[in-house]
Amino acid sequence: MESHPPGPCSLYQQFGNNVAKYFIPPLLLTDSANKMTLNNLIKRCQTIKQIHQIHAHFLTKGLLFLSPCHILTTILYAITTFKPISSASSPTTDPLSYALSIFNNIPYPSTFSYNTIIRAHTLFSSPLNAVVLFSQMRTVSIPPDFYSFPFLLKACSQLCSHSLAQTIHSQVLKLGFICDVFVLNSLMRVYCIFHRLRDAQELFDESLYRDVVSCNTLIDGYVKAGDLAHARQLFDTMPFRDAVSWGTLVAGYAQSDQCQEAIQLFCNMMDLDIKPDNIALVSALSACARLGELEQGKNIHRYIELNQIRVDSFLSTGLVDFYAKCGYINTAIEIFESSQEKNLFTWNAMLVGLAMHGLGRLSLVYFSRMIEARIKPDGVTILGALVGCSHAGLVDEARKLFDEMESVYGVSKELKHYGCMADLLGRAGLIEEALEMIKKMPMGGDVFVWSGLLGGCRIHGNVEIAEAAAEHVMKLKPEDGGVYKVLADVYANADRWEDVVKIRRSLDAGKIKKNAGCSLIQLNGVMHEFVSGDSLHPDSDEIYLILDGINTHQLESF
Repeated sequence: MESHPPGPCSLYQQFGNNVAKYFIPPLLLTDSANKMTLNNLIKRCQTIKQIHQIHAHFLTKGLLFLSPCHILTTILYAITTFKPISSASSPTTDPLSYALSIFNNIPYPSTFSYNTIIRAHTLFSSPLNAVVLFSQMRTVSIPPDFYSFPFLLKACSQLCSHSLAQTIHSQVLKLGFICDVFVLNSLMRVYCIFHRLRDAQELFDESLYRDVVSCNTLIDGYVKAGDLAHARQLFDTMPFRDAVSWGTLVAGYAQSDQCQEAIQLFCNMMDLDIKPDNIALVSALSACARLGELEQGKNIHRYIELNQIRVDSFLSTGLVDFYAKCGYINTAIEIFESSQEKNLFTWNAMLVGLAMHGLGRLSLVYFSRMIEARIKPDGVTILGALVGCSHAGLVDEARKLFDEMESVYGVSKELKHYGCMADLLGRAGLIEEALEMIKKMPMGGDVFVWSGLLGGCRIHGNVEIAEAAAEHVMKLKPEDGGVYKVLADVYANADRWEDVVKIRRSLDAGKIKKNAGCSLIQLNGVMHEFVSGDSLHPDSDEIYLILDGINTHQLESF
């Protein structure tokens, strides 16, 4: 029986092994069939290599001449759908180099072709060439369209060039594209990135074509600038709010430590049956963790489970952090172990949580697992492991980790790492070793480093080094009363009462800030705050009556 070569359908149906082995005689294909075959094949591509195979096939079988502009533009666009890969790629596998070679072979590049190659340069972090290509586009009289400017404005933000953005803005006005909401939002976004919120606000106020994305862009700009008042004002005036509107403001409140506002806004969002995105969920969990709002956080967790929301690395990190900070370390471990996606931040949340609970040896076990999983640690990772060692008194393990930070793990030593080591060595009674480490620091000790040493001196009664450490803290932060109280304790333990009197006189002089202790407790769903020495709580009389009774009972028992 006579065999026939496979047609277009069999080519893309069997695509995946090696498309170049197929043969399609050019005469059997019409121009429309050629386009159909290409489009179907492109949709099935999952790697740049497969794009290469299709390109090679159309070249070697003489199909390219049928519709070179369409074929090359389609291949060019397909390249931009792949995620950026390492800049160390060879020219044959680098998507940007390949895209540029495709573009340069298009006989008569259209506006779409230019837009695609400009977009490719912004995607693969080559913004200067994106601007050059736009200039070339204008030189050869190819007219830009509504899609050209958003790609170009993204290049401006990557170049951190406010002046270039203003130039593009003038082009937008000149060519009449300011009426396009996509262009408007891109302009607003780039001005927000450059912290030119007044310019972004003027664009917003003057436009008749703004939408919910316009509002969200400006709210995000205000949030990132720390101007929550303007962000909330705009939010309250929006005729329609989507999940992004709510999530952005909830995140803004949480990041600025306005946790009560974050939780209240999140609750309002839920009352209106607006489905929160992961940013809103994690931000609300973070606010709950800081306030110790255990029940509210558990409600959020139940909502995630009931609605079968996929717990990605971002969400699992938020849950681990929440339960660890609220004292439920076993629940945090369970969530961590059940998580299918763990990134650096997830591991860090687990390590810091274990350290907070004094589980030093277990934190080192998790640190080893993290290294085995080929997750590169950062400064927070090392700090979490060191804090765990400090709470568990693991001096030798901490020394080893601290010494290997730069040489083995490629993590630079920062002040926070030195501060942790000073605290650890001080607690262990290795005062002289801690002092020598501080003297060898390349950047000099800060308040936390010297305070760590001072704390060790208080525990072990080293008055001489305590005085030296306290002197450094007083110079760095003279208004802080904490150091005076610690030094007074050191003197009292050494029976140097005259020095204790001098320190207390300095505290009473009024020039030094006394930090009042504060505690929070949740009772029947209500959070109660107590500040040392105050009587602002409505039930303070009854509370102090009970405390006095407990105190009297304790005295009678002796």
